[in-house]
Amino acid sequence: MKLPFFFTFLCTLVFAAPPDGEALYKQRCAACHNGPKQDRMPTFDDMRARTPENLLETMSKGAMRPQSAGLSDEEMRSIARFVAAKDFASTPAAPAAGLCTAPAPKFTITATDWNGWAGDIAGSRYQAKPGIKVEDVPKLKVKWAFAIPGATVMPAQPVIVGGRVFFGGLNGKVYSLDAASGCQYWQYDAGGAVRSAISIVKSGESYLAVFGDMRGGLHAVSALDGKQVWTVKLDDHPVARVTGSPVYHDGRIYVPMSSVEEAAAQNPKYECCKFRGSVSSVDVKTGKVNWKSYSIPDPPTAYKTSTAGVQLYGPAGAAIWSGPTIDVKRKLIYASTGNSYTSIDTKYSDAVIAYDLESGSMKWAVQVTPKDNFIMGCRKPGDNNCPEQMGPDYDFGTSPILRRMKNGKDIIVVAQKSGVVYGLDPDQRGKVLWQTQVSKGGALGGVEWGHAVDETQAYAAASDLFQREGQPGITALNIETGEKVWNVPAPPLDCKPGSRGCNGAQSAAVTAIPGVVFSGSVDGHLRGYDTRTGKIVWDFNTVQEYPTVNGVPGKGGSIDYGGPAVANGRLYANSGSAMWAGAGGNVLLCFTVDGK
Repeated sequence: MKLPFFFTFLCTLVFAAPPDGEALYKQRCAACHNGPKQDRMPTFDDMRARTPENLLETMSKGAMRPQSAGLSDEEMRSIARFVAAKDFASTPAAPAAGLCTAPAPKFTITATDWNGWAGDIAGSRYQAKPGIKVEDVPKLKVKWAFAIPGATVMPAQPVIVGGRVFFGGLNGKVYSLDAASGCQYWQYDAGGAVRSAISIVKSGESYLAVFGDMRGGLHAVSALDGKQVWTVKLDDHPVARVTGSPVYHDGRIYVPMSSVEEAAAQNPKYECCKFRGSVSSVDVKTGKVNWKSYSIPDPPTAYKTSTAGVQLYGPAGAAIWSGPTIDVKRKLIYASTGNSYTSIDTKYSDAVIAYDLESGSMKWAVQVTPKDNFIMGCRKPGDNNCPEQMGPDYDFGTSPILRRMKNGKDIIVVAQKSGVVYGLDPDQRGKVLWQTQVSKGGALGGVEWGHAVDETQAYAAASDLFQREGQPGITALNIETGEKVWNVPAPPLDCKPGSRGCNGAQSAAVTAIPGVVFSGSVDGHLRGYDTRTGKIVWDFNTVQEYPTVNGVPGKGGSIDYGGPAVANGRLYANSGSAMWAGAGGNVLLCFTVDGK
């Protein structure tokens, strides 16, 4: 008997087979994640260590959003279930406890806060008045822990302003907590993963929390209650993202722009490449863009077809991964750039660039590694989208640091994934004064995310992840000469060799206070080093489970990307980055002397 059309249609809706996660994974993901191990590309086993919730966030809001274009929510969920080999949590992971009940104290910005990525506009990552004595550092203990529901990757560095802690996560949420107790004042949904540290700005009578997202957007919300004030899209390229932290000065917020086009270009059908890094100047009251200046002044143009018959473009790349640095005296802003994506040469990749603060015009650029042409997954130069001359992927992931030396002259200190730290002269258009090799370097080696500078010394921790004869550890340098003061290799591992996160790479940004520099490691240890000798004076293994103030199960893991923030007698650090070789976790930890 022939069924009526409507009944047949209804049965199709009700009994249609669910999406096949394994088949979709093989179609969309396997070519990159199931092949030989590649730098900056997690393997299938790496991803299996994550939760379905985190994998869904990565596809819908994070790095894999371009590769997931066209997939329905249920199709992405099916991929996440297959990869994680488990189902989503049966109930939404929302904070059921830990909300602040007492009135918040009066909000104000003070000199002893840690505001933004570096704590100051010069990029120093140095807290001169930490409220913690050197002799008390060995007594640091966990006072409280806060857990992000369902998250397994925690790259966003906390900032501490006005008695509150502000930070975001790859789940697209931004949180405001009480700095003393960890109770939650508010959370904001940015609609996209948030990796940048937050800048707290006083605008008129209001206080704003300003931050970028992984979709190329910039948000300003009330620091007091989390309500949106304005949001603006700063780059329309489909893989543009804000990873470096916005920096505020004199009514304007300066925003760097990076991308993952070097990952998207692995697809032979992708027209590589059209993205250029940039810095935008945005009016903090209105969100209006005053100017936008690219890291590569010349726009990409068509130059040849690939071996797959796809049109290629260039120059492209020079993403700006880190926060820019303000030079008030010279009315300049400095930004460090990443690698080139194409065979078209550019002198602006792997460089430090100076822009005019008022107009955005480029004043000078110093390139330290020419022809660093790189996209992920290339095994044969010139094949598909691969550049004909492949570079080592030595881009800058660190912010330039501007510091006045004891001789009265200024210097810019910047560290590269090559394992080289440079001293540049801002009065001679960035002339290289000295350069010092602190590790072997590599695509995931060298100085990954951030060094620190105090009055006399620079401190650079090295990753050298996956590098043969790598040299993970931390080095102190004299900022006037670049000479090594001391070097301390990564300590012996106390974890099971071969297990996730059992690696001594020190890729996370470091943070200095008078007498001590703090460095986190992929093995989850957070250590304090004596700045005179390099002796380890404090070592805490964050890889453990924690009772949390918000009632969400908390677990520590690898430490990567953002470094600790220190303010008013407390040290705050994230633990649980599952990227690359890392072990997942989901906690923000607050340390105080004796846990009091």
